[in-house]
Amino acid sequence: MDETTEQSQGEAPDDAQDGAQDGAQDEEEENEDFDADSFAAELVDAEDDELSSARLVTPLGAPLARTRGSSGATPLARYDPLQAYMRDVQRYPLLSPEEERETAIRYAEEGDVDAAARLVTANLRLVVKIAYEYRRAHKQLPDLIQEGSIGLMQAVKKYDPYKGVKLSTYAAWWIRAYILRFILNNARLVKLGTTQAQRKLFFNLRKEKAKLSAMGIEPTPETIAKRLNVTSDEVVQMDRRLAAGDMSLDAPVRSDEEAAPARVDLLPYDGQSADQNVAEAEVSAILQQRLREFGKTLSGKDAKIFHERMLADEPKTLQELGTEFGVSRERVRQLEKRLQLRLRDHLSKDLGPEPFGE
Repeated sequence: MDETTEQSQGEAPDDAQDGAQDGAQDEEEENEDFDADSFAAELVDAEDDELSSARLVTPLGAPLARTRGSSGATPLARYDPLQAYMRDVQRYPLLSPEEERETAIRYAEEGDVDAAARLVTANLRLVVKIAYEYRRAHKQLPDLIQEGSIGLMQAVKKYDPYKGVKLSTYAAWWIRAYILRFILNNARLVKLGTTQAQRKLFFNLRKEKAKLSAMGIEPTPETIAKRLNVTSDEVVQMDRRLAAGDMSLDAPVRSDEEAAPARVDLLPYDGQSADQNVAEAEVSAILQQRLREFGKTLSGKDAKIFHERMLADEPKTLQELGTEFGVSRERVRQLEKRLQLRLRDHLSKDLGPEPFGE
């Protein structure tokens, strides 16, 4: 995980409007001057980005454009979906502060969907700009833009135009929150952070260790835990998780042997396949339903025997039921036997006679 992710993952920024006004003026001015054309060119020309070669694909269903080279061949022309998206984003004009306020009030008071769409499309440039900051943490920049766009829509949904905070300032917190959550969930095949403390360590542990080392302080778990307000055990666990990579179950246990068994071969097996478990669950569900239907047809002594002897977890004895009915235990046995035959006939209609033979 690269250390350019400078914020820790937090919960949804419900109070972003109240605390974002003082420190965001520079960011707002920068967003207003954001040029999609120059930014798209910067993406392609940057030496450390590697975006142009990684995403040159032909869109599904689009015709294959061809260009003729010096040798006379006609190779397929390359297509960059990120540049195409940047051109589409530029079609939507920015909103002036007055227009933004009027549009936001119309959506807040009237629920105008068109107004919400106008607010979203006018701030798509901001999503791309913020996603570009995390390009080293996750190479697929379109994925980050997609998650950031979801955060932008949530920001528009919860934005309060009467608090005097620009939408771009408030939305930046939501966009970053969704991008950081996506990076955390997709950093490994197995999710690394599930609690608030784990998310904080995921984004800040390595950066904090580097800071302490630069200051000449040994980055012990106790020191890092105190600085990040977590426990030392959580620091040790996250450090181990980040240091160890994903392990494949198909990989051999010992790499020095050609015929070494795979890890999946050493996992415990209950001796029953998945299709057998599903089949038994379906039969059990049908059986329970038929027993309930059969119980509704009974009354008197038969219902008593069925529920308190045949279905009960701790069934009553024949003598107990005989005393309750005022008959002999042999008579209760005869009633139970007759009831069992009736139940077998009822169940055989759907499940067949074989499992219920005498």
